[in-house]
Amino acid sequence: VQLVESGGGLVQPGGSLRLSCAASGFTFSSYGMSWYRQAPGKDRELVASISNAGDSTNYADSVRGRFTISRDNRKNTGYLQMNGLKPEDTAVYYCVASRSPYTYWGQGTQVTVSS
Repeated sequence: VQLVESGGGLVQPGGSLRLSCAASGFTFSSYGMSWYRQAPGKDRELVASISNAGDSTNYADSVRGRFTISRDNRKNTGYLQMNGLKPEDTAVYYCVASRSPYTYWGQGTQVTVSS
């Protein structure tokens, strides 16, 4: 089982990034998917989640209207489009796939928002 995030990096405030999460070793289309983030010295935070079929999404208040979660089950890949990035969005972002009782985590990708 693997979840591999990519697309992180350094971006200026107001900029955009698109994170990808490539899944392998399990039936991705049967699992809900989420993105979490953790900033230095802070608790891990749920950013967004999407149902296994992609027909239901939820967002943290802090990112609603700026971030969009999506998935392509044909490609076993999930995405997080991040627009209007702010310095407070700086964190390590993790992809998570879950279907009770199983939960799989990726290794994380760093997103830094700074001028």
